[in-house]
Amino acid sequence: QFSSRDIIFSNMPVPRTNNNINNLDNAGGGPVEWFRSLPLVTQYWFGATLLLTVAGNTGIISPMNLVFVWDNIKDKFEIWRFLTCFCYAGPFAFPTLILLYLLYNFSNMYETSTPFNTGAGGGTADYLFMWALGAVVMVATQPLVAMVISVNSFLYTSNMVYYVLYVWSKRHPNTNVSIWGFPVKGVMLPFVYVVLAIFTGAPYLEMIHGIFIGHIYYFMVDVVPTVYGKEFLHTPQFLIDQLGVGIYTPANAPQQPTAPGDGGGGGRTNWGSGGQRLGGSSSGDSGSRPTSNSSAPTPNNSQTQQRPQQRGHSWGGGGQRLGSD
Repeated sequence: QFSSRDIIFSNMPVPRTNNNINNLDNAGGGPVEWFRSLPLVTQYWFGATLLLTVAGNTGIISPMNLVFVWDNIKDKFEIWRFLTCFCYAGPFAFPTLILLYLLYNFSNMYETSTPFNTGAGGGTADYLFMWALGAVVMVATQPLVAMVISVNSFLYTSNMVYYVLYVWSKRHPNTNVSIWGFPVKGVMLPFVYVVLAIFTGAPYLEMIHGIFIGHIYYFMVDVVPTVYGKEFLHTPQFLIDQLGVGIYTPANAPQQPTAPGDGGGGGRTNWGSGGQRLGGSSSGDSGSRPTSNSSAPTPNNSQTQQRPQQRGHSWGGGGQRLGSD
């Protein structure tokens, strides 16, 4: 039986932001224009999660119709559960708001800072492929992981959030981050959240599941090509045909403004009170790995400009790269 204990709660620190992307006043038209300015995958995932969470808490839709129940999928062909189990954040409560914000922030941060290139130049198509692949593996491995740790089998929203965070942390291992004023390397950020969850009594097993799936993806997309010279993950051609190369930008999408003196570095977020920025460039980052969408082209569907493929294996929190040129 599904109960409220199966909902993922998060007692993580509240991110404090001062960037353009998160500032509704700079969106040019309020919340609607801000939402339309989000990158494609983040826009749909965050929008669907917000909508279904509100609907599930106001009686429009029963949460039981959103969670993953294999018998209902198999016997009643309720195939929407494959997606909705990643798009419900829980009952109305402050931790649910935090989870929604983390979903938005981590997804936006990764999508706009050159995802791992699996065929679409490190753009939207690559991120959508990564998201879909992670969702399939997450659901498929849950019974196996549950043999070792008690992992939720109804909802995977939190799992997916930390899956995306882990992949971002391996993509930008040397980015300097601050949580409550304490400096943290990007590569260590997922584990800092796990430790905080343990000490605050928040659920953390779903985080571990997401991190585990994220490491599988990272190993296949970065370690295997670098160490073994083989590439097994390729973004399907139909996604590249549909979304193009690089960050997908609809023709009528509003442009994200740049504040004076910001230098065009969108997507930077203050975590806690330390003033360090998460998702922005830092002196500790590898020069070959851009950490801001300001340095990356944003072609439309018709554009075919290819970003250089970047490989390199990050080992540990020091961000040393093994196998790079």
